[in-house]
Amino acid sequence: MESKHCIESLTIKTSRVFPNDINNHSTLFGGSLMSWIDDIASISAARHSRKPCVTASIDSIHFIQPITQKDSVCLESYVTWAGNTSMEVFVKVIAENLLSGERKIAATSFLTFVAFDVNGKPARVPKVIPESSEEKYLHETASVRADHRKERRQQSKELADYLKVEKPW
Repeated sequence: MESKHCIESLTIKTSRVFPNDINNHSTLFGGSLMSWIDDIASISAARHSRKPCVTASIDSIHFIQPITQKDSVCLESYVTWAGNTSMEVFVKVIAENLLSGERKIAATSFLTFVAFDVNGKPARVPKVIPESSEEKYLHETASVRADHRKERRQQSKELADYLKVEKPW
Protein backbone atom coordinates (compact mmCIF):
# COMPACT_ATOMS: atom_id res chain seq x y z
CA MET A 1 0.00 0.00 0.00
CA GLU A 2 1.41 3.36 -1.04
CA SER A 3 1.94 6.03 1.63
CA LYS A 4 0.13 9.37 1.35
CA HIS A 5 1.13 12.94 2.15
CA CYS A 6 -0.75 14.77 4.93
CA ILE A 7 -1.94 17.36 2.44
CA GLU A 8 -3.87 14.66 0.55
CA SER A 9 -6.25 14.41 3.51
CA LEU A 10 -6.38 18.15 4.20
CA THR A 11 -9.94 19.34 4.69
CA ILE A 12 -10.94 22.96 5.34
CA LYS A 13 -14.31 24.29 6.39
CA THR A 14 -15.16 27.89 7.22
CA SER A 15 -18.40 28.96 8.87
CA ARG A 16 -19.93 32.09 10.30
CA VAL A 17 -21.07 32.20 13.91
CA PHE A 18 -24.77 33.08 13.99
CA PRO A 19 -26.99 33.95 16.98
CA ASN A 20 -28.34 30.37 17.17
CA ASP A 21 -24.73 29.09 17.51
CA ILE A 22 -23.91 30.98 20.71
CA ASN A 23 -24.49 30.14 24.36
CA ASN A 24 -25.49 32.33 27.31
CA HIS A 25 -21.89 33.65 27.49
CA SER A 26 -22.18 34.96 23.90
CA THR A 27 -19.59 32.44 22.69
CA LEU A 28 -19.89 29.50 20.34
CA PHE A 29 -21.53 26.41 21.90
CA GLY A 30 -18.77 23.93 22.71
CA GLY A 31 -20.98 21.06 21.59
CA SER A 32 -21.50 22.64 18.19
CA LEU A 33 -17.77 23.01 17.72
CA MET A 34 -17.28 19.40 18.82
CA SER A 35 -19.72 18.25 16.15
CA TRP A 36 -17.98 20.34 13.47
CA ILE A 37 -14.62 18.87 14.55
CA ASP A 38 -15.85 15.27 14.30
CA ASP A 39 -17.45 15.97 10.93
CA ILE A 40 -14.36 17.49 9.32
CA ALA A 41 -12.02 14.90 10.84
CA SER A 42 -14.17 12.10 9.39
CA ILE A 43 -13.70 13.60 5.91
CA SER A 44 -9.91 13.70 6.35
CA ALA A 45 -9.89 10.07 7.49
CA ALA A 46 -11.98 9.00 4.49
CA ARG A 47 -9.77 10.98 2.10
CA HIS A 48 -6.66 9.31 3.50
CA SER A 49 -8.01 5.76 3.54
CA ARG A 50 -10.63 5.95 0.76
CA LYS A 51 -12.69 3.61 2.94
CA PRO A 52 -15.66 3.96 5.30
CA CYS A 53 -14.40 5.18 8.68
CA VAL A 54 -15.75 5.55 12.19
CA THR A 55 -14.63 7.67 15.11
CA ALA A 56 -12.79 5.42 17.57
CA SER A 57 -11.88 8.13 20.04
CA ILE A 58 -11.62 11.83 20.59
CA ASP A 59 -8.44 12.29 22.59
CA SER A 60 -9.00 15.88 23.43
CA ILE A 61 -10.58 19.12 22.46
CA HIS A 62 -8.84 22.07 23.99
CA PHE A 63 -10.81 25.31 23.93
CA ILE A 64 -8.01 27.89 23.91
CA GLN A 65 -9.77 31.13 22.97
CA PRO A 66 -13.48 31.99 22.93
CA ILE A 67 -15.23 32.23 19.56
CA THR A 68 -17.80 35.02 19.31
CA GLN A 69 -20.49 36.08 16.89
CA LYS A 70 -18.04 38.57 15.36
CA ASP A 71 -15.88 35.64 14.24
CA SER A 72 -15.76 33.19 11.42
CA VAL A 73 -14.52 29.72 12.31
CA CYS A 74 -12.05 27.93 10.05
CA LEU A 75 -11.41 24.26 10.78
CA GLU A 76 -8.39 22.59 9.18
CA SER A 77 -7.91 18.85 9.53
CA TYR A 78 -5.55 16.20 8.19
CA VAL A 79 -4.24 12.75 9.03
CA THR A 80 -1.02 13.05 11.02
CA TRP A 81 -0.21 9.39 11.60
CA ALA A 82 -1.53 5.97 10.62
CA GLY A 83 -1.24 2.54 12.18
CA ASN A 84 -2.46 -0.62 10.48
CA THR A 85 -6.19 0.18 10.46
CA SER A 86 -6.39 3.41 12.46
CA MET A 87 -5.54 7.02 11.75
CA GLU A 88 -4.86 9.98 13.99
CA VAL A 89 -6.49 13.17 12.71
CA PHE A 90 -5.51 16.64 13.91
CA VAL A 91 -8.00 19.50 13.79
CA LYS A 92 -6.92 23.11 14.16
CA VAL A 93 -9.68 25.66 14.80
CA ILE A 94 -8.94 29.24 13.78
CA ALA A 95 -11.25 32.09 14.73
CA GLU A 96 -11.10 35.21 12.59
CA ASN A 97 -12.64 38.48 13.69
CA LEU A 98 -14.41 39.50 10.50
CA LEU A 99 -14.20 43.22 11.34
CA SER A 100 -10.51 43.49 12.34
CA GLY A 101 -9.08 40.50 10.47
CA GLU A 102 -7.35 39.25 13.64
CA ARG A 103 -6.87 35.46 13.55
CA LYS A 104 -6.20 33.22 16.55
CA ILE A 105 -6.01 29.53 17.33
CA ALA A 106 -9.27 28.95 19.18
CA ALA A 107 -9.09 25.19 19.69
CA THR A 108 -7.16 22.04 18.82
CA SER A 109 -8.21 18.43 18.77
CA PHE A 110 -6.92 14.92 18.08
CA LEU A 111 -9.25 12.14 16.98
CA THR A 112 -8.72 8.52 16.00
CA PHE A 113 -10.62 6.84 13.18
CA VAL A 114 -10.71 3.22 12.09
CA ALA A 115 -11.22 2.25 8.44
CA PHE A 116 -13.41 -0.68 7.39
CA ASP A 117 -13.59 -2.90 4.33
CA VAL A 118 -16.75 -3.87 2.45
CA ASN A 119 -17.34 -6.72 4.93
CA GLY A 120 -17.25 -4.42 7.95
CA LYS A 121 -13.82 -5.63 9.10
CA PRO A 122 -10.99 -3.23 10.01
CA ALA A 123 -9.02 -2.44 6.84
CA ARG A 124 -5.40 -1.48 6.30
CA VAL A 125 -4.70 2.20 5.68
CA PRO A 126 -1.77 3.98 4.00
CA LYS A 127 1.10 5.30 6.11
CA VAL A 128 1.60 9.07 6.35
CA ILE A 129 4.31 11.22 4.78
CA PRO A 130 4.66 14.53 6.64
CA GLU A 131 6.20 17.49 4.80
CA SER A 132 5.70 20.81 6.61
CA SER A 133 7.29 21.52 9.98
CA GLU A 134 3.85 21.31 11.64
CA GLU A 135 3.12 17.95 9.99
CA LYS A 136 6.56 16.58 10.94
CA TYR A 137 6.16 17.68 14.56
CA LEU A 138 2.70 16.11 14.87
CA HIS A 139 3.89 12.91 13.15
CA GLU A 140 6.98 12.62 15.38
CA THR A 141 4.96 13.13 18.58
CA ALA A 142 2.12 10.77 17.57
CA SER A 143 3.58 7.76 19.39
CA VAL A 144 3.37 9.59 22.73
CA ARG A 145 -0.30 10.39 22.10
CA ALA A 146 -0.92 6.79 21.00
CA ASP A 147 0.56 5.50 24.28
CA HIS A 148 -1.67 7.87 26.27
CA ARG A 149 -4.65 6.80 24.17
CA LYS A 150 -4.03 3.11 24.94
CA GLU A 151 -3.68 3.86 28.65
CA ARG A 152 -6.93 5.86 28.75
CA ARG A 153 -8.74 3.15 26.77
CA GLN A 154 -7.65 0.55 29.32
CA GLN A 155 -8.83 2.79 32.15
CA SER A 156 -12.19 3.23 30.40
CA LYS A 157 -12.56 -0.54 30.04
CA GLU A 158 -11.78 -1.03 33.74
CA LEU A 159 -14.35 1.61 34.66
CA ALA A 160 -16.96 0.00 32.39
CA ASP A 161 -16.36 -3.35 34.11
CA TYR A 162 -16.94 -1.69 37.47
CA LEU A 163 -20.09 0.24 36.54
CA LYS A 164 -23.53 -1.28 36.98
CA VAL A 165 -26.21 -1.31 34.32
CA GLU A 166 -29.13 -2.24 36.55
CA LYS A 167 -31.88 0.30 37.03
CA PRO A 168 -31.31 2.33 40.19
CA TRP A 169 -34.95 2.11 41.29
